Amino acid sequence: MYSYTWDSETGGLILNSSPLAFSKEPRPVYSRELDILGFNKYWSYEKDDDYPYMWAEANNYFYRGRLVAMVKGGAPFVAPQIVIIDDPEPQGESLKRVDIMAMINKNHEIMEQLAQDTIKKIYNTYKEYKGKVDLFYVAFSGGKDSILALDLVQRAIPHNEFKVLFGDTRMEFSDTYKTVEKVKEHCKQVGIEFLTAKSALSPDFTWNVFGPPAQRMRWCCSVHKTTPQILLLRKQLKNPHFRGMAFTGIRAEESASRAAYEDVSIGEKIRGQYSCHPILEWNSAELFLYTYENHLVINDAYRKGNSRAGCLVCPLAGYKNMWFKEQCYGKDNDGYPTTSMFNDIILKTTSKEFSSKSAECEFMNIAGWKARRSGRELSIAKDYYFEEQDDNCLTVTLTKISTSWEEWLKTVGKYSFVEDNIIELLWDGSVYRITISRNGNDTVFRLYVGNSKSEILLKKSFKIALKKSAYCIGCQVCEANCPSGYISFKSGDVSVDDRCVKCRKCHEIENGCLVANSNRLPKRDNKMGSINRYGNMGIEFDWIKQYLKSKDEFWSSDHSLGSKMVKNLESFLNDSEITVKKKFSSFGETIAKMDLESEETWGLILCNLAYTAEFNWWIKNIDFGTVYSVDALKDLLEEETDNNKSHIISAFKNILISNKTLSEGLRFGICDYYIKGNKRFLNSIQRLPWRTPEPKVILYSLYKFAEACDNYKQFSMSRITDNSIDSNGITPYQLFGTDRENLVSILKGLAANYPDFISVSFTLDLDNITLKENKSSKDVLSLF
Repeated sequence: MYSYTWDSETGGLILNSSPLAFSKEPRPVYSRELDILGFNKYWSYEKDDDYPYMWAEANNYFYRGRLVAMVKGGAPFVAPQIVIIDDPEPQGESLKRVDIMAMINKNHEIMEQLAQDTIKKIYNTYKEYKGKVDLFYVAFSGGKDSILALDLVQRAIPHNEFKVLFGDTRMEFSDTYKTVEKVKEHCKQVGIEFLTAKSALSPDFTWNVFGPPAQRMRWCCSVHKTTPQILLLRKQLKNPHFRGMAFTGIRAEESASRAAYEDVSIGEKIRGQYSCHPILEWNSAELFLYTYENHLVINDAYRKGNSRAGCLVCPLAGYKNMWFKEQCYGKDNDGYPTTSMFNDIILKTTSKEFSSKSAECEFMNIAGWKARRSGRELSIAKDYYFEEQDDNCLTVTLTKISTSWEEWLKTVGKYSFVEDNIIELLWDGSVYRITISRNGNDTVFRLYVGNSKSEILLKKSFKIALKKSAYCIGCQVCEANCPSGYISFKSGDVSVDDRCVKCRKCHEIENGCLVANSNRLPKRDNKMGSINRYGNMGIEFDWIKQYLKSKDEFWSSDHSLGSKMVKNLESFLNDSEITVKKKFSSFGETIAKMDLESEETWGLILCNLAYTAEFNWWIKNIDFGTVYSVDALKDLLEEETDNNKSHIISAFKNILISNKTLSEGLRFGICDYYIKGNKRFLNSIQRLPWRTPEPKVILYSLYKFAEACDNYKQFSMSRITDNSIDSNGITPYQLFGTDRENLVSILKGLAANYPDFISVSFTLDLDNITLKENKSSKDVLSLF
């Protein structure tokens, strides 16, 4: 909220009333962090953690206003490198501690105003929503942000008017558990009810069944955090329909996605529940000043150099953070969870085979497990569900039944047995027949159904119900999703109340079931052709310019391209739909009228390329914001030969380096490279979201997505923003990284400006996006 400057006098920082454009999230540095990093080899200081010695901004260490050191690199089992910039004290004298009291006094007035404004905001939210929600609670994690939020809430609201809810994942730092006990005792003394929610399933069990969580498969949050909290609050309130208001410690400075939050929202963190983020605009400088002035508990994890307190092994953690966790919580942790417990499961469940201990260590250091997208990377994954489709029958074969399919079928529609192996199912006013047969140990289901819009939805729902039957382990996420409380798990099996209203909220889970999604074994789609599409040369931007100057005459003209270049160019032009079998296309005519170096032009081209082998692979495998080395890219191409891996990476390198609009405008792949002789050598590559997406390009991509998904033109925002769904279609969220808030804004604008093409409706946590049946992606091109 407020900007800050370093204060050489106190060794601390001073806030000023100027608004902060960008926070570097300063944090205090204690002797234990200095010891863990190895600064004790360079500097002298007392081993006392009552007060910090300096401050850090990311990897930079500041002592009394001066940058004195940096750390570089680091991996789970590789220490960051120390770079000394300046001597903190002359002649190696001992470091002075930050004068906390003097720093507090200098900032007291501005901090008091900030605290009072925030308390007032909390109180006003409480008054406004008192008659609208069933309870208020502080979502407590044991980290610095939730400790601050709790203190402000208990100053604003009567202590008997809210509860504190700790979501115990059983994967927390030992220091977090110790902090929770201190806060729990404080709550008891001041009359605040403290609740702890935890899953019925242990992490040791779930990690071995789901496989380790990954950046795109964070089943852990649903299973071990959100679901237990919802179920506990339902039990406490004896009301499955309860509406709660959670006061969170979310701050905008922590991540780009959190920066998009509003002060009060519904459904952002938990579906159907309100969230109030009272410290959303606070930065860490203000947070620590308040913490010190009000003598709040400080989780010891921060004194040990951990910038955040969360789960021990998290797929979103940075490499340096992973190293700190290994140093602090690696082994022998007095009965508390350790990182080694989860590292052992990662190695046990991976499908990778290691030729040596060094190869195993390298895998853990690059954290290759975080990038998995399916069960293909797991040794434990098995297919229990198979389907076949013809014009009038959907056949599903289950090789394993874990929970009752009869119960799950209740969530699809009302049904009855007309014979022992024949069912009649009511759907959308019509009756459909299902037959069940046995083939050895397999159970075969046949649903006799057509391909109308309604029947496509029936097939989807039917498939989800059977996937649940095959894979369900009772993680209770479906139970939490059910707004009526009609799903429960007893004695290891599912029970669905006959009063089920068929809202199918329990179906709105990745791939129908989190276990099925995490273990799915995708089949290679050979219809697109080889991923090694353009050899090792790729496509140079200048080749495309040459073609567009002469169009179809190019093929017979005297140009400078060799035969392999021409072959690659022909493939690319067909892939992008600029040509069809060497003939200039209607799409090509649209492109020819546009500026070839504009982002709008390449946004359109990319919408078509998304459905071709090489670009489709890139879109589905290269995460936004992750920096990939050449070795990391090769690791993602594990099914290719070594020669193909080198060719594919080289092709992308040349495509992106030669096309600045695609690489740095759309930020499809920003290359760090060097030139030696006349060759380009890649160091690393990073894909980032398109900063300013053109709305008409987004509209075109939506029509392309719909046409790839059986031309089904009605869907929800949650469908568009869910990358985990295995689909033939590529959404603008997958393609351009456009976040939910921007997409909503763009879609509203499109609906207002082009009502003949799209209509949208956004109400609270419900949304509906409809593309017009009489329009196609070709019609959208007429808008350019």
